[in-house]
Amino acid sequence: MDLFASKADRLSPQAPKNSEPLAVRMRPRTLAEFAGQRHILGPGKLLTRAIESDRISSLVFFGPPGTGKTTLAFVIANETRSHFDALNAVVSNVAEIRKSIDRAKKHFEIDQRKTILFIDEIHRFNKAQQDVLMPDVEKGNPILIGATTHNPFFSIVSALLSRSLVFELKPLESEDLKILLRRAASDRERGLGALGVELDDEALHFLAKVSDGDARRALSALEIGTLTTPPVGGKIRFTQTVAEESIQKKAVVYDADEDEHYDTISAFIKSMRGSDPDAALYYLAKMIYAGEDPRFIARRIVICAAEDVGNADPQALVLANAALQVSEFIGMPEARIPLAQATAYVASAPKSNAAYLAIEAALKDVAEGKTLPVPEHLKDTHYRGAEKLGHGEGYKYAHDYEGHFVDQKYLAEERRYYIPTEQGFEKNIKKHLESLKSCPKDPPSPKK
Repeated sequence: MDLFASKADRLSPQAPKNSEPLAVRMRPRTLAEFAGQRHILGPGKLLTRAIESDRISSLVFFGPPGTGKTTLAFVIANETRSHFDALNAVVSNVAEIRKSIDRAKKHFEIDQRKTILFIDEIHRFNKAQQDVLMPDVEKGNPILIGATTHNPFFSIVSALLSRSLVFELKPLESEDLKILLRRAASDRERGLGALGVELDDEALHFLAKVSDGDARRALSALEIGTLTTPPVGGKIRFTQTVAEESIQKKAVVYDADEDEHYDTISAFIKSMRGSDPDAALYYLAKMIYAGEDPRFIARRIVICAAEDVGNADPQALVLANAALQVSEFIGMPEARIPLAQATAYVASAPKSNAAYLAIEAALKDVAEGKTLPVPEHLKDTHYRGAEKLGHGEGYKYAHDYEGHFVDQKYLAEERRYYIPTEQGFEKNIKKHLESLKSCPKDPPSPKK
């Protein structure tokens, strides 16, 4: 598709059609129209300098939906007077990639203009498909712009990534969304201006707030609300009530195989570990709202109770395990209650990772050091002939002694793994273990 066959084409990456969604029709055509992303666009910024000097190399844009990845690719094509070709990795294959590369070469032979090859959802391409792009991308034609909602450092091959500049696009600020909404409501050529839309300030604030930085979502709500509201006196009044009906339940950015899933569960665990029940409950609510499996959530609470609370409050693991069992038994939505109870308890409990550190250190010794033999007096005696081998000889049964403790060797070498803290109940454990050290090394005869 040649965007620059005429002057009009240079002002619009794709001539909007009335049947196209408002979000498509209102795509910015120039950098001046582009809203948001000031951390990568603006005076003196690297990407802006590259666009203005027409020194664009391959780019990868990643970020949530509706943040302008596709739009920015269109704008770059306009600003650099490049041909534009678009593929979607969900439905494209190697043959289509090769056709796009061939078109780019032919365009360059005709008018010496390079081609922007925009690949949406580029993370969907497998390694072989991404490798097909390498030779020609390295030569600079076509110029690849890939868009993805995934972290590219995990989803794009390193060879391709090393030849690209990577930019993260973030959710739009409320003020940026308001600019786009006002522009769409008043624009008579591409927007809704010809319909006589009166956009109430309350509705504007509401849409900008609940759209979660997603311009496509905000504009879609404005469009459906406008087109389904009957005019009064030749005007369509877009009120907050209309906005609430149009936006419906917001789709929380949370996909089971994308970054937001892992970021949210990470923040959930770290908030419990950090003793912030309010933050932990917020992330819990986000996961529940997005439809996360309650068993997945419960398992994370159990792990946190054992790893981060430990013996500072042994009851935390009991409660967390109960929440796991109850969640499997009753399901949602009722499972949210025991999950919230366990989350609040684990987050509020005193913390100790002494047991976690102990097992990690012991595992390291087992993996890296020599295997310690079991002392003879601890070996099993429950089979014929064990006594002849000396197994169990000299073993002292702890319950036969005062305090139900007797000093004897349990490891072939001295090791220290579990170091109780002063946190919560664990300080009692520490005190008890220290008291055992004062017991006589040569114990008296067993109690009668």
